[in-house]
Amino acid sequence: MDKQVMTRNAEGQEAADHVVVEEPLQITVDGRPVAVTMRTPGHDEELALGFLRTEGVITAADQVRKIDLEAKDNHALVFLADGVEVNFSRLTRHVFGASSCGLCGKATIEAVREQLPPLRDPASFPREALLRAPELMAREQSTFARTGGLHAAGIFGSDGTMHIVREDIGRHNAVDKVTGWALRSGTDLSRCFLLVSGRVSFEIMQKALAAGIPLVAAISAPSSLAIEFAKESNQGLVGFLRPPGFKLYAGRIE
Repeated sequence: MDKQVMTRNAEGQEAADHVVVEEPLQITVDGRPVAVTMRTPGHDEELALGFLRTEGVITAADQVRKIDLEAKDNHALVFLADGVEVNFSRLTRHVFGASSCGLCGKATIEAVREQLPPLRDPASFPREALLRAPELMAREQSTFARTGGLHAAGIFGSDGTMHIVREDIGRHNAVDKVTGWALRSGTDLSRCFLLVSGRVSFEIMQKALAAGIPLVAAISAPSSLAIEFAKESNQGLVGFLRPPGFKLYAGRIE
């Protein structure tokens, strides 16, 4: 989602420009506010589902009875199914998360590691599938093409098939949107990899692990903590995925 604004260049000439929209979204679960995230409007139901999944509030789509996006602007009112119990103390994100977020949104690293055990048998992916993915994702980044101001995340199958791509001003929001889509569609993520357009932080690896994604690839660089987390979690991690090359920091590629 973008909007048109008027700008002036260095020579004082006026021209129209497209900028990405950034607005808050408050996620409320059964009447209890659990998070406010700065996001690009669109696919808010997927964002809420993905957030709740990667924060450990839910594990399946049928645990959510309804998500109301109409009752109040910039609010996602989530109503859980009967019998679903939530330990809100396990939430690791503070109530407010900035669009840049990263590790700042986590209460403690230890809290995350305690909640998410390592993968037992992570999948390996052919290098050809990885090398095809950046171009496929770029074709779906229509708002980025107009604004230059959005992150993207995509889910790809082991054969390189692109399942879904979502854009957002926040890296973590883009990941939540694609994992929320996967949860709602019933897509098995254990044989899929996640591609992100920017850098890989600890939080991106954490979200991938919570969703059961065995490998994360990025166009840009990973952080030291992301690499450490990937190794401890038995996940694969690829950085600088810029065909024909990439750097493998953890895991294995066929």
